[in-house]
Amino acid sequence: MRVGIAHHFGWAVAVTASDDHRVADRRRIELVEPGVPVAPIHTDGKSLDDDAASELVATVRASATRAASAALDELTSALPAPVVSMSLRAWPAGFPADIAVQRRVPYEARADSVMYRQVLAELAHERGWDVHLFDARTVERQAAGILAGRADEVLNGPRKTLGPPWGKDQRMALAATIVAAGIRTPA
Repeated sequence: MRVGIAHHFGWAVAVTASDDHRVADRRRIELVEPGVPVAPIHTDGKSLDDDAASELVATVRASATRAASAALDELTSALPAPVVSMSLRAWPAGFPADIAVQRRVPYEARADSVMYRQVLAELAHERGWDVHLFDARTVERQAAGILAGRADEVLNGPRKTLGPPWGKDQRMALAATIVAAGIRTPA
């Protein structure tokens, strides 16, 4: 099974697909515990000094680790087979870890989002899953290229068979699992 993630601030859509690209599970998962700020850099920490902002980020990151871990455990317990990979939207290489730097343009608008993806990647690695990064702008087109004549059936068919919700987030997450399945790791 492969999990594709379309994340947002504090929550994500998780679509799990089998090797033949059938949707085995789709759900919303919480990425932070209730009552915890979802954007510690971009909005919630703007009025804080660097030390206080760092403490806030550490608090949110710890909450995200607990919440996302619980959500992934719940997901895997509902699946008929083990998960082998997680696909996440790529973040810029060399994204700064220093909170003071993250609070400045151009990083502040992306820092919270990157934090969630990094937490998910760490949790996937802890579970022994491969982590695949994708470009949200091109992943559906890449998946369609892999699927060829089956693209519409595989990417849009779950809306008919499973019903709503099946929109852009779900298609993108499923497409990411298809692209990940097409990536071969050298032996």
